[in-house]
Amino acid sequence: MIKHHPSETLLTQYCDASLATSLSLAVSIHVDMCPVCQAKVAKIETSNANALFSEEPAQFEKPQTEKSDLLEEFELNVLDMIMSDDSIDEVYEVEPVSIKVNEHNYQLPRALTRISHSKFTQVGKLARSRVALDDGALRSSLLHIDAGGEIPEHTHTGFEVTLLLDGEFSDEDGNYVPGDFIWQDGSHQHTPLTKDGCLCFTVVSSALHFNKGFSKLLNPIGNLIY
Repeated sequence: MIKHHPSETLLTQYCDASLATSLSLAVSIHVDMCPVCQAKVAKIETSNANALFSEEPAQFEKPQTEKSDLLEEFELNVLDMIMSDDSIDEVYEVEPVSIKVNEHNYQLPRALTRISHSKFTQVGKLARSRVALDDGALRSSLLHIDAGGEIPEHTHTGFEVTLLLDGEFSDEDGNYVPGDFIWQDGSHQHTPLTKDGCLCFTVVSSALHFNKGFSKLLNPIGNLIY
């Protein structure tokens, strides 16, 4: 069962379309996977709609020049054409898109099927593919960890969102299942590891900072890693 969800603030910003593109995408994927957050989003959207339609309509001065009967008839005809066009109500099925990483096959979430991503770059048991989003300092990736792999203990100079898409992993705070939405920042440090392997969608705002032993040697190239 999914235990980790976006905050109420993130869900509200998602419904208001005020989130950065990368974060909005992460929340959208989670909502598709999580009945609890689907219900929360529906409630927020209903509240937003009620607030919008309960507002007093703006008062406009009547234009001094009246529309001609011909123009009014034309506008009504155009409106009738739009209203009678059933094609606008069609729902287009999105064909599933699968990827293969180190002999593992994964089906991408619906929200990622039309967004391109780079080839996976492999470093040990870790493979990363950059998702093609131009979102300022935020970088989005598909992150794959092979069975038995781990990311050395680290913290964050910014924040990191990890959304588990498939498989499992764990860290000092517990075990995670597909759909879990984990927000980490400079107040957290962890060592993610997986027994069977996993695929994640990640959003990071700055470099990782490795804390212990040999992994500290990675810090000078931290900006390249994120």
